Amino acid sequence: MPEKDADVQKIKELIRIMKENDLVKIDIQHGEDRISLQRAEPQPPVAPAQLVAALPAPAMPVAASGTQAVSAGPQPPTSPEGTVEIKSPIVGTFYEAPSPDSDLYVEVGSHVDPQTVVCIVEAMKVMNEIKAEISGTVVEKLVKTGQAVEYGQPLFRVRPE
Repeated sequence: MPEKDADVQKIKELIRIMKENDLVKIDIQHGEDRISLQRAEPQPPVAPAQLVAALPAPAMPVAASGTQAVSAGPQPPTSPEGTVEIKSPIVGTFYEAPSPDSDLYVEVGSHVDPQTVVCIVEAMKVMNEIKAEISGTVVEKLVKTGQAVEYGQPLFRVRPE
């Protein structure tokens, strides 16, 4: 039995070496003895695809004096410069045009409204159109085509109207 315990210790040592050196597979042959160890490669977490449905904008209540009442609903986050960030609703790859030889959806200086498509974020081979959800002028593009983006990552800054 002592020989078996020694073999187990050697295998444990090989596993430790694999972990320390981030190895996925190791093959060792010594004379007629051969051992092959392989561990599963870690899979990166995959975010589930989210479908973003456009909801009709609620009508703004009008005050009795004829001025527009302030909306009590949630407002988009503003940046220090008084602009609003358009953020990615999903994890994926950013594209600023429908294809490499197509015109850009928007450029700095472009006017957008809530239904304007500003880019595409590809997630799991699905092209998701991202809409501005605000009226204003694009003042800054924050990512490049082909760049990976995270959930909530700012893509554009817009100066609201």
